[in-house]
Amino acid sequence: MSVEVELEESVNYTPIQRMRHSAAHVMAEAVQEIFPDAKFAIGPAIEDGFYYDFDLPRALTPEDLPEIEQRMRRIIGERYPFLRDRWPREKALEYFGNKGQIYKVEIIENLPDDEVGIYQQGNFLDLCRGPHVENTGQIGRVQVWPVATAHSRRAER
Repeated sequence: MSVEVELEESVNYTPIQRMRHSAAHVMAEAVQEIFPDAKFAIGPAIEDGFYYDFDLPRALTPEDLPEIEQRMRRIIGERYPFLRDRWPREKALEYFGNKGQIYKVEIIENLPDDEVGIYQQGNFLDLCRGPHVENTGQIGRVQVWPVATAHSRRAER
């Protein structure tokens, strides 16, 4: 237990960065509800918001954004707790491999540790070192904007 606390506190996020990073996880959950076969890479907080890098079976359209936003608002309203766990590397590789999450598998394979951080909120489980807000209700209002991807793991392949 003390190891988990030390690991989480070693990531130096401000409260707004925690909120933004948590919002990225909520967006990923919303996208996964719409596109069950979505492949997720990373979703960090950035200076003016957050993003999540993912592959979808088709390109997002402007019409998709209100639906993603609506689902995010529902998830935020549920006040799901962010639950933290540590998994052995092999368990994480098996889980994300079985889910077809090729980018998560690639990330895990490149991590030096024998254990990896896992976070869950609602129905979404993700590879993550954290930290997050306590629950989705602490995220507040969100707005989804279209962004052109300048760099992605898919483009590297």
